[in-house]
Amino acid sequence: MAEQRKIRVAVVFGGRSAEHPISCVTAGSVMSAIDRDAYEVLPVGITREGSWVLASADPARLAIEGETLPSVESTGAALVLPSDPRKRDLVVLEPGQMPRELGGVDVVLPLLHGPYGEDGTIQGMLELAGVPYVGAGVLGSAASMDKAYMKLVFAGHGLPIGPYVVVRDRDWRRERKRVLDEVKELGWPVFVKPARSGSSIGIGKVQTEDELEAAVEAAREHDPKVVVEAAIAGREIECGVLEGLDDAPPEASVPGEVLVREDHDFYDFEAKYLEGSDLAVPAELPAPLTAEVQRLAVAAFEAVSCEGLARVDFFCTDDGRLLLNEINTMPGFTPASAFPRMWAASGLDYAALVDRLIQTALRRPLGLR
Repeated sequence: MAEQRKIRVAVVFGGRSAEHPISCVTAGSVMSAIDRDAYEVLPVGITREGSWVLASADPARLAIEGETLPSVESTGAALVLPSDPRKRDLVVLEPGQMPRELGGVDVVLPLLHGPYGEDGTIQGMLELAGVPYVGAGVLGSAASMDKAYMKLVFAGHGLPIGPYVVVRDRDWRRERKRVLDEVKELGWPVFVKPARSGSSIGIGKVQTEDELEAAVEAAREHDPKVVVEAAIAGREIECGVLEGLDDAPPEASVPGEVLVREDHDFYDFEAKYLEGSDLAVPAELPAPLTAEVQRLAVAAFEAVSCEGLARVDFFCTDDGRLLLNEINTMPGFTPASAFPRMWAASGLDYAALVDRLIQTALRRPLGLR
């Protein structure tokens, strides 16, 4: 009797965004957890320059060591995914040799954060190539990545958000005074963010008008479009969402609460990834407020046409109001990350969570849906 072929999973990580190292850390953790009896893992790294290479599957090479962050190097064999939906073979390109097929891919796990990965670009490529993949599709990824459009979608669905101003490139260059006057209406302090970035990269907290221009310029180093948000006093609450199985509605995890340590002014990159914060799971909330967090998390997931998974972030004010902050279609995915921890507290451990994401992607049709 022939041995049943394992499902082949291409784990794609790295990428061209500033969140490259976080993607590498996520990939190392996921590859450690994938059931090798059921799945064959093909590690595909994308360098900071955008080259696809056959990478190492050793999770130790993708871990943070002290304050040294991992990255994908261009030393592996170059890979190409043909855009022919009749074939799913990755092709290896090596100098002086004929191209050779590495074999078919059953599903892609795109563990990419930020632009050129979490924004609908790789999702569109995979749709053209006819390869199933984990996570949100083109529209859901693009709308969620762009904080300006994400807020428009949330507001259009009647979901609660805080005051904000969008600073577009042309307006900043040609109508700066008008933009600055709009931001002043928000009051102080404000948070200045690249519109299409994550992991708190490029974010600045601005206490006075004198600091604003420098903060916008710093954010513009990562994205010419910037979002300025009014500071919301309150607790930071997060909730995981998974696509439902067999046409069931999406499911929400128990919420968690971000606890930023006193030596950090807010939840910045260092607080997130270099031991500057803790996560309380489950968050200490009254039962009705927990239920409302879960309801709004699912509503946000559906509003942006998300699929697969997402982490939805909230502010909970002192009087118990909930405001949506943002949705992340490919949240941090190490065992210490909020998303897996919230699902573990909900009864779905890390390995089972990874398996569910892969199985959900395999069942989902490609194309219009």
